[in-house]
Amino acid sequence: MAFSGLLALLDDVSAIADDVATLTVSASKKTTALVTDDMAVTAEQALGIQRERELPVVLKVALGSLFNKGVILVPAALLLNQFAAWALTPLLMAGGTYLCFEGVEKIVHAITHPKDHVHEHGKPTKPVDPKKFENQRVWGAIRTDLILSAEIIVISLDAVKTSEPPPTLMIMIATLYVISLVMTAGVYGAVALLVKLDDIGEALVLRGGGLAVLGKGIVVGTPWLLKAIGWIGTVAMLLVGGHILLNGIKPAYDWVHHVVHDLHLPWLAEHALTMAIDGGIGLVVGGIVVGIMATGIPGAIWGAMPWVKKEEPAAH
Repeated sequence: MAFSGLLALLDDVSAIADDVATLTVSASKKTTALVTDDMAVTAEQALGIQRERELPVVLKVALGSLFNKGVILVPAALLLNQFAAWALTPLLMAGGTYLCFEGVEKIVHAITHPKDHVHEHGKPTKPVDPKKFENQRVWGAIRTDLILSAEIIVISLDAVKTSEPPPTLMIMIATLYVISLVMTAGVYGAVALLVKLDDIGEALVLRGGGLAVLGKGIVVGTPWLLKAIGWIGTVAMLLVGGHILLNGIKPAYDWVHHVVHDLHLPWLAEHALTMAIDGGIGLVVGGIVVGIMATGIPGAIWGAMPWVKKEEPAAH
């Protein structure tokens, strides 16, 4: 009797695992573009870190990303879905607005401070405290990951809860946590590989032989690749932010979708036009927010809040 009960339990566990695996694959397909954007943005944040600290920094951000998803986003998404489903879209749009702002701010900074860049060997051109610089990059990456991961979790939740047959709460929770693990491992595994490409190339050169040519190519190409990733990360912020905002206004999203569809463009051209629309929205909204921030009014309002610690006047 006990043995048959054990077999029944194992059969239930196997069925749950199959359902979770199926739903994970289905939800992952809908978040592929976001994962690509997440990787680009995170790799961009890893630029400028000292070589020996690159992998530890990526690990810190990966752990921060797991915390974002496992402790904050998955429970919050499930609770909101249960008690205040209407709040999911406004929160996502707030996050999208922030991404637009950060993307435009980076563009403005690159234009106004053209010499404030990073050497190809990963050291900042201006002398800074390495520990402070590292912490800024880590927290910046974790903060951006929170927003990108939020959309990944919400899209995954929508894909899971609308599947047929409707999943149980246990399967829904298990699927979201499996997706969190898979996405985090994939994104930060790829980022770790990207930031260590130059070291891999140097190791191949030192080994000599036929691999030396490949190693030299990697060493020469890595700085250009990382620089490109930096710009891809900025563009990704605008694309994702603009898409979140457009998708949050359903009538506008439906109208744009129908207009683009009615053009009967080839798939690639239709996809490019959709991305251009998302990016254009990101630029406009980000530019507006950057302009508002430049007035100093939001900072003054924040500084006037009672919970903000006021700086003591300097002693003479």
